[in-house]
Amino acid sequence: MVGTQWGDEGKGKFTDLLSKEMSMVVRYQGGHNAGHTLVVDDETFALQLVPSGVLYDHIVPVIGNGVVVDPFVLLAEIDMLARRGVSCSRLRVSGNAHLILPYHQQLDALHERHLGKAKLGTTKRGIGPAYADKAMRLGLRVQDLLDEMIFREKLRAALIHTNKVLTKVFNRLPVDPDALADKVLSECLDPLKPYIADTTDLIHEGLEAGQQVLFEGAQATFLDLDHGTYPFVTSSNPTAGGACTGTGVGPRHIDRVLGVAKAYVTRVGAGPFPTELFDDYGNRMVDIGREFGTNTGRRRRPGWFDAVMLRHAVRVNSLTDLAITKIDVLDTFDVVKICVGYEIDGQRVDKLPYHQSELHRAKPVYQEFPGWKTDLSTVRRPEDLPSEAIRYLAFIADQVGVPVSLVSTGPGRDEYLHLVS
Repeated sequence: MVGTQWGDEGKGKFTDLLSKEMSMVVRYQGGHNAGHTLVVDDETFALQLVPSGVLYDHIVPVIGNGVVVDPFVLLAEIDMLARRGVSCSRLRVSGNAHLILPYHQQLDALHERHLGKAKLGTTKRGIGPAYADKAMRLGLRVQDLLDEMIFREKLRAALIHTNKVLTKVFNRLPVDPDALADKVLSECLDPLKPYIADTTDLIHEGLEAGQQVLFEGAQATFLDLDHGTYPFVTSSNPTAGGACTGTGVGPRHIDRVLGVAKAYVTRVGAGPFPTELFDDYGNRMVDIGREFGTNTGRRRRPGWFDAVMLRHAVRVNSLTDLAITKIDVLDTFDVVKICVGYEIDGQRVDKLPYHQSELHRAKPVYQEFPGWKTDLSTVRRPEDLPSEAIRYLAFIADQVGVPVSLVSTGPGRDEYLHLVS
């Protein structure tokens, strides 16, 4: 399950939907900068780290090795779910997942502030610095919590570098490694210990037993560190390939790649956005769609659907089919538009430009459709969709070359329909 735009496509809802048929739901990258919102029996659950499948009693939710884990946030989320009657007893966390520690969040905020006008719009949750430490081999992993001597030794080694940055670059006080180790070990070790596991082995055991496994990505294709609109990206690989490296499962085991796209596009933070709207249509998308960050509350930037982006996402992820969300947000619109190409320096292009400067100059070329002016929230069968909505969805499928199999018509768990089997 991958996002095909800039995130916030509604992946959590379809993860929850498909979980009925699964034995395991595995989160494979990102951290608590991602928010998945689920609406179940009029109750809203905003999840950050725990995989969406946790709401089903038969699911083993897994946090894979590619995720960066703030242990304090994870424990708070487990506690929140327990208070609301949701058991996390089946949750398993990879011992190879890297830890986000308080100094990562401090560095994240300092880096962003010192970038000034060139800031990236990060959530300041410490995600980037934690992945940077991982790449520099300075990171601490979840399994390190299980050996106090190793944990303290690795933390001291990591802070030799980090404290130099804090004190000499940012003029901040150094972090005391012993005090931080005391806090993390005393508050996190015992509560987290029952969840720590060799999740690669766990997943393969499930696959060998014929179980169905769903890999759940956070963020989306165009926030991918390699394939996104760099540097306005996240610090991991939300694309389908990230499911392999983030879990230890090879690509031959993956038989379906479902891409999730909103019926329009939104973006959080800075970066190019060819179809961005600054008019009443955009404001209505934000207001009707409640386009504010699950974790941060930030207003999302709205825009018309971009088929150029989606064609590229189909290639990068080897998508087999699509799930379209929030089509109901457009119910009252007189017209709806789909970007089918770009005009760059007077030339028409139909593929996503690889050069960032060209993408910044890209002007959308639109195909315009009449709105359906119908409340779709009660629609559960394809034959009950108005012809205008059918045409809109069919055009998307034709433009990108893969079928639309699922359509969300509202935020509730049962507000969706199947278009193709």
